Amino acid sequence: MSSKFSLTGRKCLITGGTRGIGRAIVQELAGLGAEVFVCARNEQDVAATVQDLVSQGHKAQGCAADLVNLQQRQQLLQQVSDAFGGELHVLVCNAGTNTQLPTLQYSQEDYDRIMGTNLEASYALCQAMQPLLAAGAAGQQQQQQQASDQAAAGEAGSSNSSSSQRKGDALIVFISSVAGGPLAGRSGSLYAISKAALNQLAASLACEWAAAGIRVNSVAPWVTLTELGKQNLKDPALVDRLLSRTPLGRLAQPEDVSGIVAFLATPAAAYITGQTIAVDGGYSVMGFW
Repeated sequence: MSSKFSLTGRKCLITGGTRGIGRAIVQELAGLGAEVFVCARNEQDVAATVQDLVSQGHKAQGCAADLVNLQQRQQLLQQVSDAFGGELHVLVCNAGTNTQLPTLQYSQEDYDRIMGTNLEASYALCQAMQPLLAAGAAGQQQQQQQASDQAAAGEAGSSNSSSSQRKGDALIVFISSVAGGPLAGRSGSLYAISKAALNQLAASLACEWAAAGIRVNSVAPWVTLTELGKQNLKDPALVDRLLSRTPLGRLAQPEDVSGIVAFLATPAAAYITGQTIAVDGGYSVMGFW
C-alpha cells in the first residue's frame, strides 16, 4: 500500500465507535494500520468492539464515557493520553443523537440533550484533546524532518526548502449531516442547527489551529443505512421519496462515510482543511429538473 494512503502508526480516537457509522470508521481506520481508541457510553459494547478488533490483529483500546459529563470527558482525556503516550493524531467526533419533531413540540430537555450531545460535547472534547493533537502533529513533523534530512544527506545538492515541506499534521473530523445545510427540512430544527454549528466549528478551528499542525473537517452524510437508520425507514413510501431526491438512486451505507473519513486521515489529504464534505449521493446539489 502506498504510504500516502496508509495510517500505520497513527493514533486515533473515535467517539460513538461501537455502532453504525462510528463502528465502520473504527474498522476502516484500523484496517489501514491505525491504532484505535474506541469510546461509547455502553461499557459492554466498547469491550466487545475492542475484543473483535484485537482478534482481527488490530491495535485497539477503549473505554466507556458519556461525553456530556465533564468528569467523564476528563477521565477519557487521561486514558487516551496514557494509551497513546501523550499524543493523538486523529479525533473523530461521531457521537450524536436526534429527535425529529416540529419546533413547537421540542421541550427544553430535548434542546439540552440534542445540543449537549451533538455540539457542546464535541466542542469541549476538541478543547480537551487539542494539546494531545498538537503533540501528535509535532511528533509527525519531527519524523518527517528526520526522514527528509536522511534523504538529503544521500543526494548531493538536494534542496531542503522549508516552504516546500509538508508539516506534520493531526486531524479532527466531525460527523455532521446534510441537515446542517445549506438545504433545510420541515422539521428537526434542533438537529439541523447542531450540525450546522459543527460545520462552522470545523471552519473556525481549521483556521485557528492550523499553526499547531491540526486540520479540521466535517463530513456530512445523507440518510445512512445503519441499524438505527433502518428502523426509521420501514415506510416504503418514505424510502421512495428519499430515493427520488438522491441522484445515485440509493441510500448511504456506513462504509460510504467511513471511507471519506479514512481518506481525510491519510497523508493524501494533507492539504484539505476547513471543509464540509457531503456524502449524499448528490442530494445536496439536485435541483427541480
